[in-house]
Amino acid sequence: MRNCLFFLLLFCTFSGFAQVRDKKLVQFSGVIMNRDSNTVVPYVTITNVTGRDQYFSANYKGYFSFVANEGDTLLFTAVGYRKEGVVIPVGLSDNRYTILMKMKQEVINLPGVRVYPWASTDEFKKEFMTMKFADDDLEIAKKNVSRESLASMIATLPRDGGEMQSFNFQNNHNRLTSRNINQRLANPLLNPFAWGALIQQIIQGDKSRGQ
Repeated sequence: MRNCLFFLLLFCTFSGFAQVRDKKLVQFSGVIMNRDSNTVVPYVTITNVTGRDQYFSANYKGYFSFVANEGDTLLFTAVGYRKEGVVIPVGLSDNRYTILMKMKQEVINLPGVRVYPWASTDEFKKEFMTMKFADDDLEIAKKNVSRESLASMIATLPRDGGEMQSFNFQNNHNRLTSRNINQRLANPLLNPFAWGALIQQIIQGDKSRGQ
């Protein structure tokens, strides 16, 4: 009984090899295009499912070419595209088989994910308990008009055109006022020119009396 099973398995194996040898070799070539935009799909993986999962790859222009057998099933896969399959026909008149494979782009809508900056739930609770809440509009307005805030803005903000004009007018007024005051408060006794004029007036007065 064991010998019969052995010979049966051996016969099936040889018959399978004979069928593989009977298959005609074909140069399988083609270009892979996007069905919607008619643009090439690069680097598509082509799997020969019949040929013990042989793997091939298209180039960056979507072109491929390799040797396969008649009747082989080829599976085309690429990221973002639906899987497409093709079977090489049997009984070809030529040892070449060329196709234009069009693949359908597949859009997968993933659910939204919200990333939190905390590594664990405990860390989130700790940060939440020590969180400082933002002030309301009234508190923000009070801080903006406080003495410290105004002093800081005065020290850092530059003056505009109106402030510079008023500042220049005030400086000019102070300069002219101080000049007039100094002129009025000048002591004539300390002026040598004033003494010379006084002596000249006295001499001229004496001469007029002598005449």
